[in-house]
Amino acid sequence: MNQPTIIFVTGTDTGVGKTVTTAALAASLAAAGATVAAYKPTQTGVTGEEAGDMDEVRRLSGIWSVTEGIRLAVPMAPVAAAELERRILPSVTQHVNNISEVLETHGIVLVEGAGGLLVEMDERAHTLADLAGRVKELARVLTIVVCRSGLGTLNHTELTLEALDRRGLPAAGLVIGSWPESPTDLERGNLRYLNSLRVPLLGSLPAGASELAPDTFRERMPHYLHLPQLWSES
Repeated sequence: MNQPTIIFVTGTDTGVGKTVTTAALAASLAAAGATVAAYKPTQTGVTGEEAGDMDEVRRLSGIWSVTEGIRLAVPMAPVAAAELERRILPSVTQHVNNISEVLETHGIVLVEGAGGLLVEMDERAHTLADLAGRVKELARVLTIVVCRSGLGTLNHTELTLEALDRRGLPAAGLVIGSWPESPTDLERGNLRYLNSLRVPLLGSLPAGASELAPDTFRERMPHYLHLPQLWSES
């Protein structure tokens, strides 16, 4: 029997492609036979019945178990958005309980963060890294770092990897969230560098992947990601 697994999807920054990467992971893992769910602790910048990141993951990947911890309308970091809306953010314990409940019926839970690894999630300054540390007792915990292809990505990626390592949360792999059809010399150089790191580069998603028809997305994404260590018995 495969070991229950929680995969945290974090990014070197905001807007690097975490949601499309989460969807690609969900589609690829589901195609490999896993029962997959996705959870976003805090969704900001979305109001009412608007489609949020988890709705996009469902649309593209085809998995149906997607949930949010809280939804805030203001497009800001969670603590600032909650303060403006006079809302109380869920505690880390609440997020742990939510993930634990989903894990009862799914082999893999993807947890998509907001912004980068150390963005605060609640009024006690807990971050996605703190949440990852708290759920270790529930299942095997892996972290995937989504990075850019262009200028600045090397430093941001190294900083994120160092922050994970210092917290005992070494990354399982990197994913370039958007790889251009015609990469520049800079981007090709970045790709070579990222491929040389101790953390494996799991793949590069093509720019515009989220614009693909869902059936096409589900068919193609497993070819862009190499995930042997994420779906194996151990």
